[in-house]
Parts: sequence; structure tokens; C-alpha cells
Amino acid sequence: MKLLRAADYLRTPWKNGGGSTLEVCRDQGAGLDEFGWRLSIADIAQPGPFSSFAGYERVITVLEGQGMVLQVDGRSSGPLRPYQPFEFSGASEVSCELIDGPIRDFNLIYAPVRYQAQLQWLDAAARVSLKADAGTRIIFAAVPTVRVELAGNSVTLGQHDTLLLNEQAAVVTGRCALIQLQPL
Repeated sequence: MKLLRAADYLRTPWKNGGGSTLEVCRDQGAGLDEFGWRLSIADIAQPGPFSSFAGYERVITVLEGQGMVLQVDGRSSGPLRPYQPFEFSGASEVSCELIDGPIRDFNLIYAPVRYQAQLQWLDAAARVSLKADAGTRIIFAAVPTVRVELAGNSVTLGQHDTLLLNEQAAVVTGRCALIQLQPL
């Protein structure tokens, strides 16, 4: 188990120069800018294009704000509201329109040739069974307090804190994302 606090996340510039991202965590790839998967938080203050991530899949979720509409290769996503994950190819041409002001989003970007990924949002107290074959299991807190109980231990996460797990079962209380990445 490894706890990552939101206050310690590093801010990195977007590939297209249009803003910046708080990098939550990632695995390491062959080069400095390569990775098998990455979790991040981005603040979007104005409409515009997304960076290209050819060779990756993306799952994006609005965390804060009214929402957004993405144009992905000329097709509309429809309104994306908080906690509605939306998956698309990182190679797609993507632009964003904000519904009613700035938003904050949460992103999972992963290499589908290296990982199978699952992201689900949990709402209330729930016992979650974690995949035995998942190499990486992550809980990301969307609200100010998320409690995770596992194998006799209890951990409290603050808003946007992250917990990397080795355990295969947990009881989670509070809105959070459960991300499971299975190596191929």
C-alpha cells in the first residue's frame, strides 16, 4: 500500500502548451516522456484542443464544474457531467467546449498494448473486490474524506489523494474512482 497526497503532485505543462496538469502517478516507460499508464488532474478554463497521445487510450471524467462537450474526430460526446467517464483514442483529434465555465477533470491515459484498464466511480460505502490479476489497483478520492479499510488497516484519504493497493479486497466509503490495470 502506498499513499500519495494531492499536495505533493507535480504540475507539468500540456504537450500542446495550452495549460498544465497535476500528475497524480504513473508507471515508467522506456524513455522520460513514455509511460504505460498515467493518472492526472487538469484544469480547463477555456475551450480548445486536447493534446495528442497516439498509441494510448484515454478515459476522462469531469471532477468539478458543470461539464464539457468533446468533439472527437468530428463527433460529439454529448454533455459530459461530473463522474461520467468517457473513453476515446489518444490519437483522435479532440476539442473541448465548456458547458458553463471552467472545469477540473481526471484522466487515465494507458497503452492498450501493455495494459487492460478499468475505471469505475464508487458512490457510497461498498465492499470492492479487486482483480486478482490486476498488477495495479488504485483508489482516487474525489471528495474531502474517503475511508478505505483493508486487512485490518484503515486509511483516510483527503480530496484528490490516491492510494495504490496490493490487497484484493477493501471496504471504501466516499466518492472515489477505482482504477485497475492488468498487464498484458
